[in-house]
Amino acid sequence: MVNPIRKDWSSRLDEALLAYHMPFKTPLGMSPFKLVYGKPCLLPVELEYKTFWDIKKLNMNLIVTGHKRLLQLNEMEEFQAQAYENVKLYNEKTKCWHDKRIMLRQFDPGQSVLFNFKLKLFPSKLKSRWAGPFEVAQVYPHGAIDVKDMKTRVIFKVNGQCLKHY
Repeated sequence: MVNPIRKDWSSRLDEALLAYHMPFKTPLGMSPFKLVYGKPCLLPVELEYKTFWDIKKLNMNLIVTGHKRLLQLNEMEEFQAQAYENVKLYNEKTKCWHDKRIMLRQFDPGQSVLFNFKLKLFPSKLKSRWAGPFEVAQVYPHGAIDVKDMKTRVIFKVNGQCLKHY
């Protein structure tokens, strides 16, 4: 959507925000527009038709319009509470899914390990990403591990999930 020069991004910001706010988001259980404004997002054509229909139905009765607006404000609070519950449930499911895939590995100082480099400088299908052997220098309680390179004796800190036994 942006020109190759990439200097007109600010003129496209409104369309990008509209495209983000309109669709249904699974963690929220609704669209962000509905969460903020309490009603579904309508395109300009739908808005014109709906406004005409509202004016015709209410016949500009201010008392009925005021009661309807109070109901809409109460609905918005319910939408926000529902979205809060949906996000909480979604985060719990995501955490359970993530925790099931964590492999518990126990490392002791002096043990030889292999390190999985996530950075692929020379990508190849058949090339192993595991480098090593390295020696475990110190194990921290929160999962970080100090690893010492056997050749250069340089010590660096890594995540314990990126290591495996040699």
